[in-house]
Amino acid sequence: MSKLKIIFIMLAVLAVPFSCKTQFDELLDNGDADTKYDAAFEYFNAGKYPKAAKLFESLALLTGGTERDDTVQFYWGLSNYRAKDYYTAETNFEKFLQNFPSSSFSQQAEYLRVNCLYMSTLRYELDQTPTYKALTALNEYLTNYYGSVHTDAVKRMIEDLEDRLDRKAYENAKLYYKMEDYKAARVALRNVLKDDSENRYREDVLYYTAMSSYKFAAMSVSSKQKERFLVFSDDYLNFVGEYPESRYRKELDNLYNKVRKHLEK
Repeated sequence: MSKLKIIFIMLAVLAVPFSCKTQFDELLDNGDADTKYDAAFEYFNAGKYPKAAKLFESLALLTGGTERDDTVQFYWGLSNYRAKDYYTAETNFEKFLQNFPSSSFSQQAEYLRVNCLYMSTLRYELDQTPTYKALTALNEYLTNYYGSVHTDAVKRMIEDLEDRLDRKAYENAKLYYKMEDYKAARVALRNVLKDDSENRYREDVLYYTAMSSYKFAAMSVSSKQKERFLVFSDDYLNFVGEYPESRYRKELDNLYNKVRKHLEK
């Protein structure tokens, strides 16, 4: 076989992958607006959201300024939302609301945008910057659309995110307790309630505050113990005054009785 023929065969083989366009690729690259429009909704209704999103994105260049413009832009965002690409979908909906504030899709787009922000938040252990951004948007939505069909869902999202922030503050302060730095733990825990007296973990915060003061006193030299056990006594009385039926009550009662006997000697 001649070298020329071998080169020709190799080039032909290498060219095969580049010539095998799928029907979808052909539609995406060369389809007219009407064909793409119908196909985009067919893919969307079939639950093939990534492909639908690509077609709506392609259509956005063809339908700008037409009566289909807001529909295409909205479903582009909705396709990304259904595909769980919340970052891209939020960008889609934000742009949509800027361009079509009076569209019949606007209220739904606003809800989906804030829901995307909620879905993009992170576990309480991680950075909570997205949580603050989502909370601001959710509260704005609640103010603007209170009583809408999404009101209860938005309230639940707000509740969840506020709980996440409260838990992060509580767990961060509790780290000092876990590290057995009880003096720092008491200060950090008290600061949690100083910053937010309505923290959802208030009972736990007050419990660990009392436990921190007890353990700090118990580990102190004898000349410092009386003063520091009195601090524990104050923390104990604050706790039982607020949570007389707490699951922590029995444990703290035992420690308080032990401290009283110690102080009476």
